[in-house]
Amino acid sequence: MSPTRREFIGQSLVAGGVAVAAASFGLSCRNESADSATPAPSTPKKRILILGGTGFLGPKTVEAALARGHDVTIFNRGKREKTLPFPFKNVEHLYGNRDPLLPAEDDKGPDGKLLHPDAKPVGLEQLRGKSWDAVIDNSGFYPRMVKASAELLAPDAKQYIFISTLSAYAENKTAGADGTAALATLTDPTVEVMGPNFENYGGLKALCEKATEAAFPGRAAIVRPGYIVGPGDQSDRFTYWPVRFSRGGEVLVPGTPDDPTEWIDVRDLGEWLVRLVENGTVGTFNAIGPEKPAKWGDVLAGCLAASKAQASLTWVPQDWLEKNGQDEDAFPIWVPPTGETAGFHTRSTARAIEAGLTFRPIADTAAATLAWYPTEIERRVRVTREMADAAKAKGAEPPKLADPSVLRAGPKPEREAELLAKWKAEHPNPA
Repeated sequence: MSPTRREFIGQSLVAGGVAVAAASFGLSCRNESADSATPAPSTPKKRILILGGTGFLGPKTVEAALARGHDVTIFNRGKREKTLPFPFKNVEHLYGNRDPLLPAEDDKGPDGKLLHPDAKPVGLEQLRGKSWDAVIDNSGFYPRMVKASAELLAPDAKQYIFISTLSAYAENKTAGADGTAALATLTDPTVEVMGPNFENYGGLKALCEKATEAAFPGRAAIVRPGYIVGPGDQSDRFTYWPVRFSRGGEVLVPGTPDDPTEWIDVRDLGEWLVRLVENGTVGTFNAIGPEKPAKWGDVLAGCLAASKAQASLTWVPQDWLEKNGQDEDAFPIWVPPTGETAGFHTRSTARAIEAGLTFRPIADTAAATLAWYPTEIERRVRVTREMADAAKAKGAEPPKLADPSVLRAGPKPEREAELLAKWKAEHPNPA
């Protein structure tokens, strides 16, 4: 699998929920307001419209905006809240489908209704004529729909922030590349499927960026995150590491301690998006960190410290793992710093830092993730049971879902043990 494929899985679960698992196993409904208890700003109150807003990044953005005294409206299908309750009450919630070719109520929830029995779905055109200081679009995957949203809102909104992805770049070989690097392209720019290996994802996001900039010339901010991590991560990608360390024992780790690594805590990203609104910031940004180049060994050390467990690291080269049937995608977050992925974890973040992006320590991210994870497992187990019960009541086959108590990323414990045993048998006297 390519890094684009890996990144798409996480990003789509975060923003779009294209898979059943994304709708079923999302963010816990707890309102962790203490995470971003930011004092009220001296800046004027802003009116912010979020297209989406109920997945991973959305709630953290809403939380940060409310904490700083802004008015927030979210527009979405009301589908995710079937299994992932939206915890904020003082937010205007409009229900509808952003695809202009579909009726507002076309995309319904698992029980055939929108979230609330009294919800009155509205088409995207119903947003016309309202005044917005900023639109934050974190649910845009297809350029036709982003174009429709941006053009409709352009007369009434001052700023449009589009959440893109580092997968929008054409290649990952060049170290230190900035926002001017070449973007991915598609043979058929009208395609509206991701492809069997999500090979269209990056090109579609790049076209969404262009649609945004065309509708909001000089008023658009293009935000390209990489791995978004922290409490609420539906993919379990980063979560794998602090949870694995918390179990203690010998931990198999790919690569070397000096391999470059980049990430962004979802809370840092959400708070920064609100700063972009407050300052009216526009431009293109790689929303990734930390401020100074980080090493893979430092990331794992932070996870180990947060776990407060006794664990040891056994470093195994990627070529050995590949030879023994374990490709790089099995170990989340880490990417080999060679060949086609040599620059994957070295993107320049200078422009985002200049625009106010800040970063908390990785140990803080790991500790917050570990505090959140047990409640999320409880929720996943409950949702799985409820879905099975609902299917049974209808006389239907229960949905085939993975064990909700098992991490959704990283090697299973038995596979890790197998690889460790084989590595140690071949290398009885490590240097």
